[in-house]
Amino acid sequence: MATEGLSAADVAERIALGQTNAVKEPSSRSLATIIRANVFTRFNAILGVLFVVIVSVGHLQDALFGIVLVVNTLIGIVQELRAKRTLDRLSLLSAPKARVMREGELHELQTGEVVLDDVIELRPGDQVVADGVVLTGFGLEIDESLLTGESVPINKAPGNEVFSGSFVVAGTGRFRATDVGADAYATKLASEARRFQLASSELRDGINLILRYITWLMIPVGGLLLFSQLRADNAFGDAVSGTVAGLVGMVPEGLVLLTSVAFAVSVIVLGRRNVLVQELPAVEGLARVDVICLDKTGTLTSGDLELHNMEDLGPQGDLADVLGSFYADRGGRNATLEAIAARYPPRAGWRRTGGVPFSSVRKWSAESFGPNGTWVLGAPEILLEKVPASDGTRDRVDELATSGLRVLLLARAGKPIDGEELPDGLEPAALLTFEESVRPDARETLDYFTDQDVTIKVISGDNPVTVAAVARRAGVPDVGEPCDARQLAEGPEEIASAMEERTVFGRVSPDQKKSMVEALQSKGHVVAMTGDGVNDVLALKKADVGIAMGSGAAATRAVAELVLLDGRFATLPGVVSEGRRVIGNMERVANLFITKTAYATLLSIIIGLLGWTFILLPRHLTVIGALTIGIPAFVLSFEPNKQRYRPGFVKRVLRFTVPVGAVATGAALAAGSLAHTNPGITVQESRTLATLVLVAVGLWVLVVISRPLDLLRGALLAAMACGLVIVMSVPWLREFFALDLPAWPWVALTAVIATVACAAVETIWRFERWWPALRSRTGKAA
Repeated sequence: MATEGLSAADVAERIALGQTNAVKEPSSRSLATIIRANVFTRFNAILGVLFVVIVSVGHLQDALFGIVLVVNTLIGIVQELRAKRTLDRLSLLSAPKARVMREGELHELQTGEVVLDDVIELRPGDQVVADGVVLTGFGLEIDESLLTGESVPINKAPGNEVFSGSFVVAGTGRFRATDVGADAYATKLASEARRFQLASSELRDGINLILRYITWLMIPVGGLLLFSQLRADNAFGDAVSGTVAGLVGMVPEGLVLLTSVAFAVSVIVLGRRNVLVQELPAVEGLARVDVICLDKTGTLTSGDLELHNMEDLGPQGDLADVLGSFYADRGGRNATLEAIAARYPPRAGWRRTGGVPFSSVRKWSAESFGPNGTWVLGAPEILLEKVPASDGTRDRVDELATSGLRVLLLARAGKPIDGEELPDGLEPAALLTFEESVRPDARETLDYFTDQDVTIKVISGDNPVTVAAVARRAGVPDVGEPCDARQLAEGPEEIASAMEERTVFGRVSPDQKKSMVEALQSKGHVVAMTGDGVNDVLALKKADVGIAMGSGAAATRAVAELVLLDGRFATLPGVVSEGRRVIGNMERVANLFITKTAYATLLSIIIGLLGWTFILLPRHLTVIGALTIGIPAFVLSFEPNKQRYRPGFVKRVLRFTVPVGAVATGAALAAGSLAHTNPGITVQESRTLATLVLVAVGLWVLVVISRPLDLLRGALLAAMACGLVIVMSVPWLREFFALDLPAWPWVALTAVIATVACAAVETIWRFERWWPALRSRTGKAA
């Protein structure tokens, strides 16, 4: 079985017994989870109770907020289901495959199709898909850091165990699956990286913080308001209506919905651009990034290598046989060996007798061919340390690297190599140069990030001189003197200092990539990391936003928050724009929702203390909410928005909405109190005036947050104003919403109150933009 694998009958038997690697946990939330998340929310529960209460006292017109609640919930479910379909489709494209031996043939299967006792082949970059025991191996090294936190690769010999969730960093081998599906180690630890997550985000966390305070505030305010309404000699039904009006106004019921919908729509939009979003807030996260770390190969360059030239260095004879035999009979060749194989096909008569596979830590590989000797291929800087009198070769390597060519040294060893150490006395045989084509869209993409004040760092395992030359060709700004990471001190402060001073880093080990990301984060930076190789996994996992190329290693795709399925670096600006659209628009609409919450809370407290009849009915809040919040917020949340990210979302929203809410409260009280001071005005007429004032203030808030006004936003404002005119002009609508205008002098007075309130809103908005700039200038002057 070790060589042939299972038979078809064996596989069928195991499938019948349920011994497969299928895991029930999906790559996106289930239908039931989506429905639960949208239906059973804190505010749905509150509004649901209020809906039942208002219906029970017979005021059906005041129960309209319940219909809005149902519609909002349905919209949320539909949009998340659309996002789920997109995620499931793209996740299938990005899912890792397993190479499985069955009946003597190698098959590529979905990981869920693996069964117990399958023989699975491993190559560099592969993720181990099940627990098992190694059967054969050639220099097989496994990184178990995603499971244990220890990033030192572990050599795996026949008989050793391997665990799902780990990944291959070097060598090749085969193992037999001993635990699959729910019995596998990674599944038990719930450490599978490719799962739909509602990870934390500043936007969602900020909104949840506001909502938490509102929830606790509703309890005492509701009690106070109900007591005051009963004390005001209102009938029980009227007291309930007044209390419900105050509490419904405090609930920003559409804000959470729009946040979820905005993220869901982003998944759909990016899915059309072949971007798989594995964690929803990653869309927001990339918009907050101020440093992006790029791997050269596969990001700045296409990742395709072509052997440019072979330059003989000594009398070693025809090296074509040597190069043609390197890994000729083995899977798992990297791009370098593929480029060599394309030029030098395998030669007969060369039989491999031993060797050491390539790893990104060692940066060399070795092959022994019996009487034909032992040969080493790797980074010149590493190999030349074992070559006496190598100054001339070093100079030539530097000369070639300066031109942007990737350079490898082929050397002959005096004895077989079977460990981690290179022997002394290597004999240089040839310099091999490889050419990488810079992505045609790299310069434009880099220019975009530069214009957006995102600092670019290039981190690569290649020669720093080569990396710098490629970076210049690609258009990386301020390349400067490249840094050889082997010379970096290990201390976090030293690494952080180097990261602030340098742009290009070469000969970086996988552990160093991770340390560099951590160093940048320690200085307060929000870091994105791109990569496609197994040596990028640790850094991608540590970065605030990990971005993998779709053509990259399975392990790399597994840990990334975003996967560019078509591998196009030029897709990233679109992802940033989408993140900025979400952040900017949600801050914009949050101002609408929280303004209403602010004035509803203040009105409830003040009226509760004064013992007045509440100046609004729930149906009035339906009109106010629809015209100044609900419809405008829905439209604005999907508008383009290129505003750069600014930290402090919650503070900015509260700094604007609390004073505006106070202004709206004062204006509404001034209009709504007329019935208490003027016997000629009825309670319904004063409530109408309060409603008109709040609509006017709400529309002006909409004006200021919509700036700069364009055709769509202007049309939106006009439509909302027309909506108010229609409601006030159509008799049956006026009657339904309990709106009744008093004599025109009182309407004119209300117009003055509304104008003053709108002027105050304008002043607050201008001050909010003027004050931070003034404080910044004052700070610089000081």
